[in-house]
Amino acid sequence: MKQRKMKGQSGFTLIEMLIVVVILGIIAMVVIPQISVSTGDAKLKTLQTNLHSTRGALELYYHQHSQKYPGGVVPATKPSDVVTLADTFQAQLARYTDINGNISNTYGSTTFNLGPYVREGKLPINSFNDKNDVVIDTTTTDMTVRSSTGLNNGWKFYYQTGVLIPADGGAHDTL
Repeated sequence: MKQRKMKGQSGFTLIEMLIVVVILGIIAMVVIPQISVSTGDAKLKTLQTNLHSTRGALELYYHQHSQKYPGGVVPATKPSDVVTLADTFQAQLARYTDINGNISNTYGSTTFNLGPYVREGKLPINSFNDKNDVVIDTTTTDMTVRSSTGLNNGWKFYYQTGVLIPADGGAHDTL
C-alpha cells in the first residue's frame, strides 16, 4: 500500500482535539461554581441593603408618628385602594401621611406633610423570591421572635416590636 503525503494541509489530530475539550471542561468546572457563588452573594448583599434601608424608613416613620409603626390599624382617612393592614403598611411608607397615620396621595403643607419613606412608592423587592408584599403580625410582642417559616412573601413585619424580616420561608429570618 502506498501512503499519500498531504502537502500543504494541516489540522488537529484527534488527540489534540480531545486535550482541548478536556481543558475546556476543567475550566468550566472551575468557573461555573464561582459564578453561582457570586450570584448568591449579590442576592444576599441586595437583601441586606434593602432590609437596612427599609428598617431605616420604619424608624423614621416611628419617630415622626408618635412612636407608632405603620400597618397597625387601617386609618379612617385613606385612599380607597387601602383596605388591609398590608395595604396600610405599604401606603403609610409610600405616600403622604399626617401625624396620626392617615394617608393621602397628595402633599398638604399643614396636614399630609410626612413621608413618603420609600422610593418609587413601594417596598423594595426581596432578592431571593422577587416579591415585595408584606405580612403583618400585630400580636407578637416578643422582640426575639423572627419566623417566616411557611411564607413566600417579600417581607414580614412585627407591628408590636418593629421587627422587619424577609418572608421567604425562613432561610433569612436572622438577618
